[in-house]
Amino acid sequence: MLESMLETSARLLRLLSLLQSRRDWSGANLAERLDVSERTVRRDVERLRDLGYPVNATRGTDGGYRLGAGTAMPPLLLDDDEAVAVAVGMRTAAAGGSVAGIEETSVRALAKLEQVLPSRLRYRVNALQTYTEPVPAYRAGPTVDPSVLTALAAVCRDQERLRFDYRAHDGSTGVRTVEPHRLVSWGRRWYLVAWDVDRQDWRTFRVDRVEPRVPTGPRFPPRDPPEGGAAAYVAQGVSAAAWRYRSRVVVHAPAEVVTERINPAVGVVEAVDEHTCVLNTGADTLTTLAVYLGMLDLDFEVTEPPELIAHIRDLTARYARSTPPRP
Repeated sequence: MLESMLETSARLLRLLSLLQSRRDWSGANLAERLDVSERTVRRDVERLRDLGYPVNATRGTDGGYRLGAGTAMPPLLLDDDEAVAVAVGMRTAAAGGSVAGIEETSVRALAKLEQVLPSRLRYRVNALQTYTEPVPAYRAGPTVDPSVLTALAAVCRDQERLRFDYRAHDGSTGVRTVEPHRLVSWGRRWYLVAWDVDRQDWRTFRVDRVEPRVPTGPRFPPRDPPEGGAAAYVAQGVSAAAWRYRSRVVVHAPAEVVTERINPAVGVVEAVDEHTCVLNTGADTLTTLAVYLGMLDLDFEVTEPPELIAHIRDLTARYARSTPPRP
């Protein structure tokens, strides 16, 4: 009797883990993974419902099971690496970030999680926290409502169309209809990369300027992502708009070499030939822009803007004065 109960409990845990690992499961697939009959799967699903897990079922040829949202938070199954990742993420959020009001709730959630962490995992989390020092942010960015962030993540995951009110840079507002693709954290800002249905093209939206409308939907088939992926698309479009100074720099090195040496937020590399490329870059200050170029540790030519040329000449003279003359 006890052995049977233990076997059932272990199977329930495996079933719950499967339901948490992806959105939809057919009864046949679950039965195959658990090595039981579909009738046993149905009974186990009922047991999970009795324990407070909202498992939704649909009938028909495309029917199956999906772990849905309930009225209360049931226990979650996390493996060791997932538990450590969640704890580290909450500690980082508790230290302050770009998501408004998340610090206090992160502290409360972290306290609950650390209370039940096994000692071996608590040791890993504490070691990482003790021997890590965050670099202070250069400047604060706009804060994002966590409910908006999670809502956008959900429609990206579920591939559901979204309508939202959007406040543009000039303060004007309008309603946009998009097929959400990815959220990108860039610097101190969050961006939504989405296919704009009305403009029939990819667009980037500042999350702190988005006010989602409900309900969402309908669902849409996935599209090929923008060239280079969502992060590269944000780096190319958003960074250029935010720069005070912009420059096209000819670098005497292959494009792949330059790409390896810069952060995507610094600029975009265009290949000219196998030995030369162009770096489209920029920054808020000439000093920062000169630092980017110096960190390439490669030969380059600057032709614009005039302010950058003058600044590099001043740096050249300053560096020359700082060293003794050649013997």
